[in-house]
Amino acid sequence: MTQKNPALQLFNDLWQDVRDPDFIWQVLALVVCLGVASLFARWWRSKRAEGAGRLSDASARLAFPLTGMILVGLTRLLLKPFIHVNLLKLAMPLLGSMALVRGVVFVLRQAFPSATWLTAWERIIAAVVWSWLALYITDLAPYVIDALEQVDFSIGKQKVDLWMILHGAVTVFLTVVAALWVAGLFERKLMRVETLDSSLRIVGIRVAKALLTVIAIVASLSLVGIDMTALSVFTGALGVGLGLGLQKIASNYVSGFIILLDRSIRIGNIIQIGADSGQVTQITTRYTVLKHPGGTEFIVPNETLIASTVQNQTYSDSRLRLATTIGVAYSTDLDIAMGLMAEAAAAHPRVLADPGPKVFLTMFAESSVNLELGFWIADPEEGRGNVVSDINLAIWRAFREHGIEIPYPQREVRIVHEKTAA
Repeated sequence: MTQKNPALQLFNDLWQDVRDPDFIWQVLALVVCLGVASLFARWWRSKRAEGAGRLSDASARLAFPLTGMILVGLTRLLLKPFIHVNLLKLAMPLLGSMALVRGVVFVLRQAFPSATWLTAWERIIAAVVWSWLALYITDLAPYVIDALEQVDFSIGKQKVDLWMILHGAVTVFLTVVAALWVAGLFERKLMRVETLDSSLRIVGIRVAKALLTVIAIVASLSLVGIDMTALSVFTGALGVGLGLGLQKIASNYVSGFIILLDRSIRIGNIIQIGADSGQVTQITTRYTVLKHPGGTEFIVPNETLIASTVQNQTYSDSRLRLATTIGVAYSTDLDIAMGLMAEAAAAHPRVLADPGPKVFLTMFAESSVNLELGFWIADPEEGRGNVVSDINLAIWRAFREHGIEIPYPQREVRIVHEKTAA
């Protein structure tokens, strides 16, 4: 007695059901289940639209396939004693695969919110899931697995076949995606803890992502059946590579974690390294970004910040002293001029009252008496040049109103005529 081809078994059963008058009840039951699932998903989306958070988005995306699976499963159990339910049997894995694809893509979008390649990956994931589902439904999956297991080779003492590689790739992909999703949840929770320093929060997020990714990869490879000792040669070569060719990169990564942990440089600090200065806008594990008030951004390797002297103007105190120097004529009443300069600075809304502005006589120059006005601000991230410009303009107006002269260098040239002998 010959056994039926498993690939044609389900289609043969469906064809028999189509020829049966009771098939209309299967179609009607499936349409009702999908219709109710669609209405429930629409109602759920409208209800969860006001809900904050990304979990609401996840439930909205999974509402239709999960509700459809539940309804089709219950309907299948109720109708099975009375009619054939092969159509409902086929609908169950189709809805399950839809839920799987939407769930994986949702997790990927949370792990990589700014990635543009997810649109293409969504199609690839859907194609892979539907292809494997077709093999599962037609009972061809065992034959495909046996054929893939015949293609084997050895890596050291570990025997590896093509099925193990494909199975491992899918398992690693799913576990890493799940790990990144958990890391994303941890990141959102940790970023809400305002009592914790921002640098420590960044360190915690990056350490959590790295640990979860490594654990996911190791666990998934172990589940597939790959002996982790077979990777000892690779890890040894990687260590040699880090020690030789990648030592600069490794040094920058280690320096980045040191900067984040000791909190010597924080986001928002005004720092200067050599000729480069600006506000710290980003600290990564490899480099730090400084934004100059003029708009130029400097990407400084973290190793430079560790090995060089860094001028952190807002390390322990965000207040910053600014100064401007103005020369007045020797005939000027210096007390009046110094008072006008201090009043111009004190009138500016960003200048602090404590410590208040002070004026110093710094030099008796050739053409003027130089006066330096020093004042403090508490928000250097809002810019420094604009404050100095506003105060200089106020001083110029005050001097003009009081007739105080700002001299400019003058030179007197004398021409001596020598008498020539007769």
